[in-house]
Amino acid sequence: MAKALFIKTSDIVKKTSLSGSVDSNKFLQYVEVAQEIHVQNLLGTDLYDKISSDIVGGTLSGDYKDLVDDYIKPILINYGMVEYLGFAQYEISNAGIYKHRIETSETASKEEVDYLVGKHKNYADYYSDRLIEYLCMNGTRAKFPEYYTNSGNDIKPDKQVTYTPWNLR
Repeated sequence: MAKALFIKTSDIVKKTSLSGSVDSNKFLQYVEVAQEIHVQNLLGTDLYDKISSDIVGGTLSGDYKDLVDDYIKPILINYGMVEYLGFAQYEISNAGIYKHRIETSETASKEEVDYLVGKHKNYADYYSDRLIEYLCMNGTRAKFPEYYTNSGNDIKPDKQVTYTPWNLR
């Protein structure tokens, strides 16, 4: 089965501070990881596979398209950034691991990168909770039957709301 990403490169560039000059080969693998780990966990295997095959087949429409556009894209954009930011300044080649540095710039500290990761994690958690609430309240068996049909080794949807804007440390 062909691999479908639920967002486009342009979605990330438009909705984050990621520069349009960043080569998509530098971050798309992190979007794919975020989709497989976070989004599939929220949707469950059956709904995830349904959306994937509709995207690959060019048939995504109706409630499923709305679900992707209104709920899944903001989640994936932000979880993609969470996964990417920790690796953004590094490049691995035959000669070793390099940290990018431009003469007229300063590399962000670990604390600054952690802050950005935390912000995107909060955004992703917020949008994830909106998705869970939508699917549990409005995602009837008639509207998204695949949300309820996971069995055996399928990933069952995570239906626990987790977002908390408070950092109590």
